[in-house]
Amino acid sequence: MTRPVDSRPQSVKEWRLNLYLSEHDPETTARIVLDTGDNVVETCAEARRNPYDSAVPEIGDELAAGRALIALGRELLRNAAGDIEAMGAPEATPPAPLWSPRE
Repeated sequence: MTRPVDSRPQSVKEWRLNLYLSEHDPETTARIVLDTGDNVVETCAEARRNPYDSAVPEIGDELAAGRALIALGRELLRNAAGDIEAMGAPEATPPAPLWSPRE
């Protein structure tokens, strides 16, 4: 049995994420816009095909999108750390890196 969307519990939130991919061979760019209802967070990342490799657009899409999602995750963690600090909580140990510094 389904229930109307309006009957969702109050604790449920919905964040909207849009992922835009743009390819200009040999580069693919991914831009992510996350709308939380309270804030908008935006990240970008790129992938570049080696000129000696075959052109497979899906690979560039996956690399650029994956890198942009990792950057989004890092941005959300930085935002949360700033919010925690603003609340006066003691400084926490930073999380382990999600990816190499070269995004």
